[in-house]
Amino acid sequence: MGIKGFQGTSLLDFPGRIASLIFFGGCNLTCPFCHNPSLVLDPEQYPDIPMAALLEELQGRRSFIDGVVVTGGEPTLHRDLLPFLREVKALGLQVKLDTNGLAPAVLEQALSEGTIDYLALDLKTSPVRYGELHGAAVCVDDLLESVRLILDSPVESEFRTTCVPGFVEEADVRRIGEAIRGARHWVFQQFLPGPALEPTLRERVPHPSDKILSFSELGKGYVQRVSARGL
Repeated sequence: MGIKGFQGTSLLDFPGRIASLIFFGGCNLTCPFCHNPSLVLDPEQYPDIPMAALLEELQGRRSFIDGVVVTGGEPTLHRDLLPFLREVKALGLQVKLDTNGLAPAVLEQALSEGTIDYLALDLKTSPVRYGELHGAAVCVDDLLESVRLILDSPVESEFRTTCVPGFVEEADVRRIGEAIRGARHWVFQQFLPGPALEPTLRERVPHPSDKILSFSELGKGYVQRVSARGL
């Protein structure tokens, strides 16, 4: 399981910048509402791209992209991640990393090396409910350590919560808010049921927009800035 491919992205993936999107396969969660289930359950169906070939193509794109968005799956599972980030930075490109926050040692190393320019951590539900997101134990202490690293880092960042009915309700928003109190930016995203990993979630009716906006208002009591996406 390695680097799977890339394409152009929207500015929402890397605010204010045009970027290429890099996927890593595999994940240490199996969230029922995951919107990239094939990368989680069967990443081998996609061909790996050699790092040298990918870097060569990124070199050719330097004239019209500002950076690279590294996503998955879960990129921090892969031993190639840190070397890849170093090489991308050597090309003079910026890096945005998407992560679930369960590998704080990798995040700490990347932050200490200065290879991340923007960091987005997905908070799926209340920390106390993370056991519902996987068939094996989830170390919530690792998640909270990653939160601490981000809160203490000067790197531009956001926490994101996809508002899945049943997984994100008012009580969950309050518990997440307590965990990230003082953060720079918290994004509430609309849930898209169609691609969900768990078939029963594909029929779940998303929260109405006014419900997500009410979550956003609640979030303002915990963080410096709140946004809503996909409404």
